Amino acid sequence: MIFTYGGNIKVDIVGGSISGLSTAISLKEHNESITVIVHEKHKKIGYNHEGRRCGEAHSVESEWKKWRPEKKSYFNEITKGEVIIGSKKRVYHREPGVGYVLNRQEFICQLAGKTEKLGVIIQTDDKIKTINDLDGKFIVDASGCPSTVKRELDINRGIKGVTYQQTLEDSNYFISDTLKVIYTGNFGYYWIFPRDPKKKEINIGIGFSGNFGYNLKNMLEKFKEGRKIEGKVNYVAGGLIPVGLQRPLIHNNILFVGDAGVGTFPFTGQGIYRALISGNVAGKCIARGYPKKYPHIINQKFIKWDLIGKTFIRANYIFRRINPKLVLASLNYFTDVSNMIR
Repeated sequence: MIFTYGGNIKVDIVGGSISGLSTAISLKEHNESITVIVHEKHKKIGYNHEGRRCGEAHSVESEWKKWRPEKKSYFNEITKGEVIIGSKKRVYHREPGVGYVLNRQEFICQLAGKTEKLGVIIQTDDKIKTINDLDGKFIVDASGCPSTVKRELDINRGIKGVTYQQTLEDSNYFISDTLKVIYTGNFGYYWIFPRDPKKKEINIGIGFSGNFGYNLKNMLEKFKEGRKIEGKVNYVAGGLIPVGLQRPLIHNNILFVGDAGVGTFPFTGQGIYRALISGNVAGKCIARGYPKKYPHIINQKFIKWDLIGKTFIRANYIFRRINPKLVLASLNYFTDVSNMIR
């Protein structure tokens, strides 16, 4: 028997990006009587300076097909991936309609449009200074990384990484259907993703698990120089990245989604599908009357790779001090094993 709340309850969502909007959609789809308010600190949904903080790669396999981007919400379909670890290169092929590089700002607007059709209230230019100002029966923290709610409650735990990304226009490295990820011996990685084909744009960036005090901008410039990657820089983004699950996933009546809760995939930093899934699960759990099951369901979906990934990261903190070649060797080993157990 499925229990749903009688009468009208209110849910406050802090953050109007991907995870916050997917939560709002899920709440309304599973219980239309719930009053859902999304509090977005920026004046516009999507088209703000945080709307392009990631590489914008997205996958819609199996259960994620409901989050397929509309044509204006993506730039390129991705059918090929190249992963380079030291001297080894692996090439992966995908069917059409599975992988995308998003126009992330427009994709956020796509989700926002759906929430408004469902009756969600979106309040822009509405920065929440303290959760004490919110009176909803439940609060969903979708404020990203670092989480504003967790900082207020002093429960901001979990492994964090750092990233730096440039968008290059008129780039000689633009390949419309291919993603490239290149791992280094410091357990960091570079990525090259195709963006707007009209401008021959690429997103090129660098990320590390942990903060070792590296100058990421200088490292990226050397990477570009070494591979003769050219193009005009027209956008720069970066910052903290949450590596794997960011516990706690629930605190009293507060559920944490997206970067504030489930973080990114420990090996590649991919987080868009995790944000969408966590919002979908959180919304359903609240709407159906079993919010306390949220951590259990999330663990079922992500715990295997979370444990493997974080164990691997901690081991490589040691390896990189001994010999960077050990990091590359372990990366190659993990890639071979992961392909067998997927």
